[in-house]
Amino acid sequence: MSGIPMPAEVVQVARKRLTAAAEELDGSRITALVLELAGEWGVARAWDDVCVPVLTASYGPTPVGIAVEHTLSGGVQVGLDVFRRLPGVGLPADGGVLLAGAEREEHCLGLHALAAALRERGRDCLLVGPALPWPALTSAVHRARPHTVVIWSQSPVTGRSYRIGRFARDFPTIRVYGAGPGWVEPLTRPVTRLSTLSAALAQL
Repeated sequence: MSGIPMPAEVVQVARKRLTAAAEELDGSRITALVLELAGEWGVARAWDDVCVPVLTASYGPTPVGIAVEHTLSGGVQVGLDVFRRLPGVGLPADGGVLLAGAEREEHCLGLHALAAALRERGRDCLLVGPALPWPALTSAVHRARPHTVVIWSQSPVTGRSYRIGRFARDFPTIRVYGAGPGWVEPLTRPVTRLSTLSAALAQL
């Protein structure tokens, strides 16, 4: 049923189940729930309708709240990472999509959702992880030879528009996108902004 909107009652129950698993610090159950939702409704619906609202809920800056948030994000990430993953599959010789967190950006869960959604659609991608320094990203592009690069920024501290613009101009044959809420300044050509997971899938 991938791509079909989730009924409101299904969304409500799924959010409650995910929240309960997080509050019980049950990472394995969180992972199982993510896999169940993604398998039945598709990654985009599972992410937008269930995961994001629960992830953005405030659990408070208490030790318990912090433990809940870490368990939740960790369980969701594992579920996204194992969803339809085929060991040994990398970018094809003629390129693919490379996903990376901006320099100093540690929070890249949205990239894991994008990678899972691309795999769901049979699109090759390579997620090289968070907080990739710009020289390291340049090296990764030279080695992997992707045709598209998506750079994630969660915070305005890491969303440096001038820097992603310089990177894009260094690789004029590669499509470069800025994803995540950290790009607060306008992104201009040759960089394109991806505002949502659905928009990213439409572009990529």
